[in-house]
Amino acid sequence: MLSSIGIPGLILILIIALIVFGPSKLPEIGRAFGRTLTEFKTAARDLTKDDDEGKDKGAIGEEAVKRSN
Repeated sequence: MLSSIGIPGLILILIIALIVFGPSKLPEIGRAFGRTLTEFKTAARDLTKDDDEGKDKGAIGEEAVKRSN
């Protein structure tokens, strides 16, 4: 998706953002976006880790059932 934008497109987006928000707000917006992205990645990683742990526990439970039979 972003590969079709190209360098000239990114420059144009940055210029428009500079005009709309001004130079004093851009660093704040960038920081807020970075924090939000970090929180999203952390939450996604935790969800996948929990899912993997659930699969591992299920496999352990199945092995215990097989042993008891």
